[in-house]
Order: sequence, then structure tokens, then C-alpha cells
Amino acid sequence: MHRSMDEPTGGAGLPAARSHPTARPGPPPLAGAGEELPDPAVLGALLRRHGWQRRGGAPGRYGRWTPPGSAAGTTSLLVPESAGFPDSGELIEEALDALGRSAAPSARDILLSLTLPSDEIRWWREVPESAAAAAGAAAWTEAEELRSAARQVLMAGALAARGRAGYHGARHRRKARAVLDDALIGPGADGRSLTAYVPVASGRAVAVRLCHALHATREAVDYQRATGGMEAFDSAVAAGAGRELTEALIALVRGSEGARIDLRWAPAAGTPDGCPARPAPVEFSPGDLPALRAAGARYLRDEPAVQVRLTGAVVRLRRSGPRGAGIVRLRVLAGAEVAHVRVELDEEAYRIAGHAHLVGLPLRVEGRLENRGGFRRLTGACQVAPVQVDEAERDRLMKALQENVDFFEEACAGEEP
Repeated sequence: MHRSMDEPTGGAGLPAARSHPTARPGPPPLAGAGEELPDPAVLGALLRRHGWQRRGGAPGRYGRWTPPGSAAGTTSLLVPESAGFPDSGELIEEALDALGRSAAPSARDILLSLTLPSDEIRWWREVPESAAAAAGAAAWTEAEELRSAARQVLMAGALAARGRAGYHGARHRRKARAVLDDALIGPGADGRSLTAYVPVASGRAVAVRLCHALHATREAVDYQRATGGMEAFDSAVAAGAGRELTEALIALVRGSEGARIDLRWAPAAGTPDGCPARPAPVEFSPGDLPALRAAGARYLRDEPAVQVRLTGAVVRLRRSGPRGAGIVRLRVLAGAEVAHVRVELDEEAYRIAGHAHLVGLPLRVEGRLENRGGFRRLTGACQVAPVQVDEAERDRLMKALQENVDFFEEACAGEEP
């Protein structure tokens, strides 16, 4: 889905995980030959966001910035107020070089945000005090729970950006994951927080939808706890709320004393239309869990089945005897936003599916995509027929058949020619 900032490439974890910028030997190449320097206003906004303090400087010309905490005495940046002064470019280059050499934990995050303008989504999770926490670290399970919940929240936002639904199930997941491919995620220094950097170019729609969905869910929970009514969750679907988000929030809050999600827009891109310039953090507590669980069950129950006409390649056939109805698994090529579906076919349709698989042709079938099992089952199948495809796709399908010929022969045992 998204790439971790603190997991080494090639190791366990997410495929093609991107390492944390602090592990890189040098700063991101911001000021290469011929490249445009970042806007001083953007650099100043990022410094302020990450807790750097402005401590004097020539009024109206430049400001002197120092990092927060114990690193305050080790780094000092001179940042011009605008790019209109003769020495502005030189000051920006010196500031970037100083950030690259700074020991402040936030320095590389600032450079990263300058290199790739990104909306920042931050999670904080309060857990009971432990020996690890007292030493300034987080237990393995705590860190993994936070990371897993953050991934679920991001996926819920990506799914909602694809379309509004109370329950997506397996729908839209391939494209949602693709949108998050360039996102970076890494832990905070305290081990109890996490920040995701979602690039504006590819993920701004995800961040916007997540902003609306989180606040709508918070309001719906408040309404349910005050009145006992669930109607607000129904209207929250239009804002992007749904079962995937409620399940992600349950995972985030469960086992903790509370959690908070904060979203900051990329200064270089500005505030998106219809959103506040500084969205308020959204907080959830263990007392919200009953309402979130009830909402998730409601979303799952009420999401309707979908009538579809899809095209798919047969990847598995199974039936209990040499004759009669059977079960076919299709890899969906078109017609539905899911990767695979399971279809029960009568004897004649099953025979058609077997022949189509033998000659390397996909099937076209109509039916109802049921929400049970995550929209992976097609019921009421009809109009089953093979579909002609180009030679390249047919060759690829035939290669897949040859790789699984033993399984296919076992599945089709007893078929008449």
C-alpha cells in the first residue's frame, strides 16, 4: 500500500519499503544546479509546524530559527522573509545545508516536505504507562498496533476517494493501494506517534476525503452517544465514512486510553477547496468504541448488492462430481472493481467455463455482486459466454493454465469432451 520510512528495503515488511530519510547519507537534492529553490514562506511554515522557534532577525528581511528541545543550541537558520532580496537565494541554500547537517529529529522531515510537497497526517495513541514507555521507547506490540491502524485509516481514505459507500469490501482496493504507493510513513521520536506524508500530486484527494470523513464520523459518534440514534452515520457516508473507517478507528483506539489524528496541508500547495486552513485534530476514546462497532455492523448490513456484467479469466474450477453444478473462480478483467469473484454455475455454464479456460478465453457473466464476503461472490449468474481477446492476452492466459495444469485436470475430472 504505502511505503514505510523506517523499514529497510529488501527486509521483512511492506514490499519495496522506502527507508526513513534519516538513514540516507545526505539531504534530499533541493538546490541542485538549475533547480528552483523553495519558497521562503513555505520553509518558514514548515519550521513553525515542526516546533522551530523564531528568535529575532532583521524585521521584514529575515528571521533566525532554532530547533525545539535539546537541539536548540546546535543549529541556527537564517531564513529570508521573501525571495525578493538580493541575498535570499544564498540564505535559503545555507539554511538547506544546515538542515541537512542538523541533528534535530525534525530537520529531515522538513527537507522531505520541501522535496516532495505532501499533506501530513499524524496519529497519537495514548497507552498505559509501561517500563518501555518510561524509558522513552514503545513496546513492539504497541508500535505494530499503531502502524497497522494508521495503514487502515489511510486505506479507508483512499477507498472513500474512489467512491462513497458504507462498505467497500474488496471493491476498489487495487486502485486505492496504487494511490498510496508514494506515501511515506514513519514513527515519531516518542514511539507513540506516527506521521504519514501523502504527496499532493497523487494523494491530495485522499487527504481531503479523510479530513471530511473523520470529522463526520466524530460528529456521528457524538450524536449517537447523546441521543442513541444512528441516523448521523448514514448521512456521514456522503462525507466518506464507512465500515472501513470505523474498523480502522476501532483498531486505533482499542487497548489505548485514547487516540488523536491531526491533518496538516502542504504549505506549498495551499488549502484545498472546501476545507479549513487548519483542520482541528480529531480525537476518539474507549467510550466511543460501542458506537463505532454498532456503526460498522450497520454499514455492513445495509450496503446493497450490485448488479454487474463482468468479464473475467477462469483461474479455478471445482465441483463435487463428474456432473452437475460447480464453483468457478474468476480473475476480474472488467466490469467490477474487485480482483476475484466466486461464481456458482449450473452444469451447462460450468462446461462453458471449463472449455473457455482450456482455450485461453475469459468469460462474460451477469449477476449480483453480494456484499457477503466483501463483494467477492456473484449470485444469480446468467448469460455465461466466452469472450474473444487479443493474442497477447490469450497467450498469457494459456501460460497461466500450463503452470496450473495438474490442478486444472484434478478440478475437471470426469468432464465430457
